[in-house]
Amino acid sequence: MNTQKVEFENAKGEKLVGRLELPVDQHPHNFALFAHCFTCSKNLLAVKNISRSLTANGFAVLRFDFTGLGESEGDFADTNFSGNVEDLVAAADYLKENYTAPTLLIGHSLGGAATIFAAADIKSVNALVTIGAPANPVHVRHLLKSGLEEIESKGEAVVNLSGRDFKIKKQFLDDLETKSLATTAKSLRKPLLIMHSPQDDTVSIKNAEEIYVAAHHPKSFVSLDGADHLLSNKEDSRYVGEVIAGWAKRYLTIAAKVDSSLTSKHQVAASLDQEDGFTTQMKVGSHYMVADEPIDFGGNDFGPSPYELVSAGLSACTAMTVQMYARHKGWPLENIEVHTSYSKSHAQDCANCEDDRSKIDTFHREIKLSGNLDTQQKDKMMQIADKCPVHRTLHSATQVISTLIE
Repeated sequence: MNTQKVEFENAKGEKLVGRLELPVDQHPHNFALFAHCFTCSKNLLAVKNISRSLTANGFAVLRFDFTGLGESEGDFADTNFSGNVEDLVAAADYLKENYTAPTLLIGHSLGGAATIFAAADIKSVNALVTIGAPANPVHVRHLLKSGLEEIESKGEAVVNLSGRDFKIKKQFLDDLETKSLATTAKSLRKPLLIMHSPQDDTVSIKNAEEIYVAAHHPKSFVSLDGADHLLSNKEDSRYVGEVIAGWAKRYLTIAAKVDSSLTSKHQVAASLDQEDGFTTQMKVGSHYMVADEPIDFGGNDFGPSPYELVSAGLSACTAMTVQMYARHKGWPLENIEVHTSYSKSHAQDCANCEDDRSKIDTFHREIKLSGNLDTQQKDKMMQIADKCPVHRTLHSATQVISTLIE
């Protein structure tokens, strides 16, 4: 997992703190922005699980604390729903200035309502998702029922929410009254995925219906049957992340991990742009993959190194050759494992590529043979391992003929 702590300012100049999660095996194809639920934080387990499911599918996800919550500065008592929307816009601006503008907005509970309002002000957004969202922000009033009378009479009250005390001021309620989600959803012309649990006893599923009716197509609904409002079961939150990833790819531009234009008369083609460091796009036969160097050598570690690829060829060829021989002989070789490593690092060799003086290239190969085999059979298969085509190539005189393509 690749997670970075980020900080940016809201409209009032207060510092907001978030976590930017990035894919571990590729550059992100899209950036997503996550809005957490009312009085929650970026560290809610469900938020983490959804984010990690998305990064596993190539997305980068920024989850952050709204003003006055978690690690972010500001007084929660002075915030309101409009402020949450402004925080989302500030987060989108931060991504645009420092990474890539977000194309996907995701909001949980009241954060879901905030994403619908924020989508109108974040031009880069091409799709958005609500999870257990209220059909109108004013729905939050029922969560504050224990202090509503005091808020109305005294202008503020301390309300216990999920075991924690929060000061709520009348301006918070007044701001909610000015927001019409139905009107905003009707004017929204962006793909919308609505996710809600029929068993949600905090925000009833009737809210999902109201949002769906108000919104224009393309719109989708997914029932989170059996889940609670906070998606406290990790299987539910992981499922949500996987569904969002699959759905969003229909509406977002997903850059291929590799350059599909790599055509060649050769079995293998590699392409490397100036700004990509060591991360090399490859076409290997009819398959696409990435080669790279470890982070210690200045790479991104998005794929195997060149010598690891050579070692992989030796391992695969050894396994194929020995298993083929065993089948021909009718020997009970149930499984063969071949573990191979190379004794020198590629970066050290390339530090002086023009020097013809060579070192000893050593491949360490360990072979495990499983099955009801006797000693004579095992010894013979070890001999056959040394006769696999790649092994023989590595031991023979070879030449590389290079031609410049104009």
